[in-house]
Amino acid sequence: MENATNIPKEKFQFANKTNLGHDQKFDTKPVSYLHDAFKRFCKNKGSVVAAIIILMLILFAIIVPFCTQYTVAYTDVNFKNTLPKSNLFANTDFWDGCEAKEMGEVDYIYFYAMGQETGHYAVKNQKSSITEDGLYSFRLDSYQKNGCVYKSLSPEEYKALQNYQDETGIQVIFPTTAKSDRPTALQNENNANYYYKTKTVSGKTQAVLDQDGNVIPVYRQRLTTSAATDAYDSIRIEGEDGFTGEDGKQYYYVYARIESATYEVRVNYYEYYIYYHTRIAKDGITEPLFLLGTTANGQDLLTCLASGARFSFLFAIAVAAVNMFVGAIYGAVAGYYGGKIDLILERIVDILSAVPFMIVITLLKYHMATSSPILILFIAFFLTGWIGMSSTTRMQFYRYKNQEYVLAARTLGAKDRRIMWKHIFPNALGTLVTSCALVIPGMIYSEVSLSYLGIINLSSGNITSVGTLIETGREALASKFVLHGVFFPTLFLVLLMLSFNLFGNGLRDAFNPSLRGSEG
Repeated sequence: MENATNIPKEKFQFANKTNLGHDQKFDTKPVSYLHDAFKRFCKNKGSVVAAIIILMLILFAIIVPFCTQYTVAYTDVNFKNTLPKSNLFANTDFWDGCEAKEMGEVDYIYFYAMGQETGHYAVKNQKSSITEDGLYSFRLDSYQKNGCVYKSLSPEEYKALQNYQDETGIQVIFPTTAKSDRPTALQNENNANYYYKTKTVSGKTQAVLDQDGNVIPVYRQRLTTSAATDAYDSIRIEGEDGFTGEDGKQYYYVYARIESATYEVRVNYYEYYIYYHTRIAKDGITEPLFLLGTTANGQDLLTCLASGARFSFLFAIAVAAVNMFVGAIYGAVAGYYGGKIDLILERIVDILSAVPFMIVITLLKYHMATSSPILILFIAFFLTGWIGMSSTTRMQFYRYKNQEYVLAARTLGAKDRRIMWKHIFPNALGTLVTSCALVIPGMIYSEVSLSYLGIINLSSGNITSVGTLIETGREALASKFVLHGVFFPTLFLVLLMLSFNLFGNGLRDAFNPSLRGSEG
């Protein structure tokens, strides 16, 4: 104080009123709860990547069924377990619809001879090599290995197919063989790919080769082109003008064998497939091309997987929304009021939760046998699915109902309904949203498991399930070691489960009220 009284007068100056300091207004804008939650979510890189993957899976499920020319109901037994193929990789050894094979000479000649006759190479580019074990190593085209098949056509169908050949210049019908010249082995007697002389050795059909190592064709031939038989000849293919036999006579190939009112013909199935879908079915299919291959039932795996994913998403979201709505109301009432109301409601929950889910769905299947399996599945998930959501909501309401801001609102005369939904529920929303996000993959996984085990059959018409695809692919993997049928549905399920778990963790942190405004 002594120093204060000794301050020189010249040290004092009058303040300028225009320069007086004031508290400055904040330049920042207020941040809403959702905006702040979004900013915190974006800082979690793993959750952002998971959200992108989920979005891609959802877009895949929505868009692909509208872009592909196939449907779930489409099947073709001649293209069962066909390998994935893209025309972009046709000249590579990847994604070309072929698989590496090593075979003995007998089996190799069978596939090689297909390409010699039709120009459709079952042995890719007709190229092979010999291994140290004396086996033929080559790539087998799963789209061409059907070769030729026998078809029974009416006269009108036969004529229409011939007209197609004339218009396009593409050979579909190939010379037929006599019954007596076909293989004698029971398993091959109706195999149209044996257009050459064969013999049976130890119950197995083998080709008889000439001195140059080539197969010997046994096409049906005849000497006449009388009006009575002209209609049965192909108009376009080689031999229509005849060829000279070893006896110096003019012969003609026979392209159909009369069977009652129909004609039995040999057609290259690849070309016949194109003809049938472009000229007869007119379903938009221009060629057999399956980006993810086909199932053991001959269905396009890409279409089935996208349709199954779309069903799984829609079903899980619908069930989760209903469960969240019912569970949130039930849990809010129990948690807010407590006491006897909570006691009664909790005993009801205890009774329902004590019933095993498998018992529920089994009883529903038994009593609703004629109902849609989708309806049965929905009721089964709903009967007990809301219990977890109600328990979470009840816990959150118990946590927040005695907070100071709730007591202040009650003191100011706020009604119970306003306190519950305007003050407590928003604080519990983060936990509920996280729980709901984790319920969706759990619901999908349960639905996939039930269809995989065959408890619920969702494969009817244009509806299928990822679980059904996994089960079909598993059987193909076990019996024929075909990997793609089980790989792609399983990959979808793995990505879905991992992504939703990471996504749910990000939502949990983003909607946590205690972290609002946090920069960490």
